[in-house]
Amino acid sequence: MTLAVQVPEELSARVPVEQRGPGLGRDAVRLLVSRGCEVSHHAFTELPRLLRAGDLLVVNTSPTLAAAVDGRIGHARVVVHFSTRGDDGRWAVELRDPDGKGTTRARAGGPAGTEVRLPAGVRLVLEEAVSERLWWARAAGAEVLGLLREHGRPIRYSYTEKDQPLSVYQTVFALPGPDGSGSAEMPSAARPFTARLVAELVSRGVQFAPVTLHTGVASAEVHEPPYPERFAVPEASARLINAARAGGRRVIAVGTTAVRAVESAAGPDGVVRARAGWTDLVVTPEHGVRVVDGLLTGLHEPEASHLLMLEAIAGQAAVHRGYEEALRGRYLWHEFGDVHLVLSAENAHTEHCFSNYR
Repeated sequence: MTLAVQVPEELSARVPVEQRGPGLGRDAVRLLVSRGCEVSHHAFTELPRLLRAGDLLVVNTSPTLAAAVDGRIGHARVVVHFSTRGDDGRWAVELRDPDGKGTTRARAGGPAGTEVRLPAGVRLVLEEAVSERLWWARAAGAEVLGLLREHGRPIRYSYTEKDQPLSVYQTVFALPGPDGSGSAEMPSAARPFTARLVAELVSRGVQFAPVTLHTGVASAEVHEPPYPERFAVPEASARLINAARAGGRRVIAVGTTAVRAVESAAGPDGVVRARAGWTDLVVTPEHGVRVVDGLLTGLHEPEASHLLMLEAIAGQAAVHRGYEEALRGRYLWHEFGDVHLVLSAENAHTEHCFSNYR
């Protein structure tokens, strides 16, 4: 799907909502709700009354890493984005040029054998290209997760105003894993949730099913499918999801990462089984979804592959209509922005939604 217009620069959320005014919390963002072609506008704090008792929210527990580290290649300064840890101890990394506005300029990596000097005497050697912008690399002189804890900072892009502490990028669902793994970039759809809001949802009969998917790096200027990522769906969550589906209750994913994890654990029969490993699944209308009935997500770039996932859940016309309303309503984009609840249409025909998108 391609939006017929570009998202205006002023609709980028430059700082977290809680920094935009006194007394604001993380849940002070706006919520756009799409039910087929029907679109409504809400505060995110209204979510408990917009959901039903028995709805099941699938949430990603992956914590965010301080995945950006300063380094040098010869005399040139670079920033290394540590994306994904491989099974062999190597990391998929991206090299970027610092520009004073976040590390926004992608830099051509390589050739193989290129050495990047990092803090504390760590040497990072590029070994094998993953893509045009990612390389498998091996660090000598330190353990990478320890390096990130001591010398890393959260990845940020130029649409944000300034660096933020790592706590700003952790969601209320984040749980440190036993090996310290996490996401290169925040699973941001869950950012507006607070402990108080979760408690209210539970009191109204909404259930939660935790899964884990460690996200790799995104890119502000490259629109491409996600790379293979590590995920886990525990047995207890698989049982909750299957019970909800058997009882005719809705399964709503919080974030595209949660969709990717749970759909990767679903068989052709739609039954979710406990599973852990790597997934290269890209959800498209052609692939379809077997498990989820809805998705709570941020607003995605005009050519992002995630928009195909929304179409798989709600249909192209409904997604076009929702984005039309988001632009008209001046909703904010990116990880500190507003959110969109996309629900499958119920007894509604969406193929004739009016839209200015193509």
